Amino acid sequence: MPKPKRKLTAAERKARRERRHQFMTIFINGKQKRVPRPQTIDGLTVDEFIARNADPIWLQQNGLWEMMPSDDQT
Repeated sequence: MPKPKRKLTAAERKARRERRHQFMTIFINGKQKRVPRPQTIDGLTVDEFIARNADPIWLQQNGLWEMMPSDDQT
């Protein structure tokens, strides 16, 4: 008769939960790999959040000229 699996301690469960929030599992060449989750702000990627909420002055100060709205986009 095989030995029964032991239950995880509270600290092990907490560490597991934190790892699951920090990393995601993807498949590369048929193998599972853990990679860091992309950073999000309110469910949006960082670039999308900046594009929606930044004003042209802030974009200029931080060197994000490619995200600045141009005059011919009317």
